[in-house]
Amino acid sequence: MPGAVQVNCIEPDGQRVEVQISDGWSLMQGARAQGVQGIDAECGGACSCATCHCYVAADWLMRLPPPTEDETQMLLNVAAERRVGSRLACQIRVTAELDGLVVEFPERQA
Repeated sequence: MPGAVQVNCIEPDGQRVEVQISDGWSLMQGARAQGVQGIDAECGGACSCATCHCYVAADWLMRLPPPTEDETQMLLNVAAERRVGSRLACQIRVTAELDGLVVEFPERQA
């Protein structure tokens, strides 16, 4: 897929799934479109439900823009354990710089 970025998703059962996500899409959009398990995305990507919670691998955190105030507030409402690498997949825009990104999805979103 031209202009696509490889993202390594670890589903709740531990299975690693490599997906190709178009540059500019959100991580949530691309992962859901390719059937990655562990994302509810009840709000469809509007940063208003916290059901696309994911854990970004530590070595990738500094490559992402910091969470917005809205995302930070929504992260207070996640169903699974909140960790240092907790982010909302709807708020991560995939770019060429994120090629190889590793994210894990928790066992529950709600």
